[in-house]
Amino acid sequence: MLVAGVLFAGMGVFVKLGLKYFSSSELVFYRSLFGVLSIFLVVRTRGLSVYSQNWKLHISRSLAGFAGMMLLFYVIGLLPLSTATTLNYTSPLFLVILSSVVLKERLKPVLVLSVVMGFVGVVLLLRPTFSANQTVAGLLGLASGFFAGVAYLTTKHLGRLGEPGWRVVFYFTLVSTIGSCIFAGVSGFHSFGVDGMLALLGLCIFATLGQLSMTRAYHEGDTLTVGSLAYSTVVFTTLFSIVIWQDMLPISSWFAMALIIISGVLAARQGSTHSAAPDS
Repeated sequence: MLVAGVLFAGMGVFVKLGLKYFSSSELVFYRSLFGVLSIFLVVRTRGLSVYSQNWKLHISRSLAGFAGMMLLFYVIGLLPLSTATTLNYTSPLFLVILSSVVLKERLKPVLVLSVVMGFVGVVLLLRPTFSANQTVAGLLGLASGFFAGVAYLTTKHLGRLGEPGWRVVFYFTLVSTIGSCIFAGVSGFHSFGVDGMLALLGLCIFATLGQLSMTRAYHEGDTLTVGSLAYSTVVFTTLFSIVIWQDMLPISSWFAMALIIISGVLAARQGSTHSAAPDS
């Protein structure tokens, strides 16, 4: 998940660069198309099959993930980026509730505390703002976090059923490609030059590798531990912003980053015994 955090942070850099040339739905489309074609090529080369008896569960997971991603991109256009990102990072909090209700996982108090600590760190780091006239947009942002939590939970369930991580990503990118193509087709596609192509290439590579890393993390690891470590994306994104755009951080932001890292380490230590259990 830490590797996925670095990759998704890099993806965010290319998204920021790519928005100069494309709409958000176009970026989702190109990201998903690259992912599904890459995985399909590897699958065909190795003689593997994309068919699964659990295809309905794959579709459900893919639709939830696609809904969360599209809602996030949509809300970013309505709210400040910090607010939209923070609302989306409620997904581990939803994951705590869903893991207990659906998967019947025993909730360790320390793991629950680590998830809450991580979210508090995200709030402190991003310093979100929320006004009364943005209620609908805020609810949509929370919905993006909920759908992301559902997607992560379903990924864990698919792992227990023996589904390989690459197949989970294949179905997700396939559904996302079809869905985003419809949205982008309505608004229209833009032409692009060399700079746009480079931004897309970086976005696609980092997104695909990040998706595979994250899927493997949820596939093999403790659900709440991985959910806590997902906050590392915020830390790496902040560091990239300092290096690339020279965004200077106040003391409160460094404190928030430390809080996020501590919560991740705490979750990893407490979740290690559960991850070794036969059921995980």
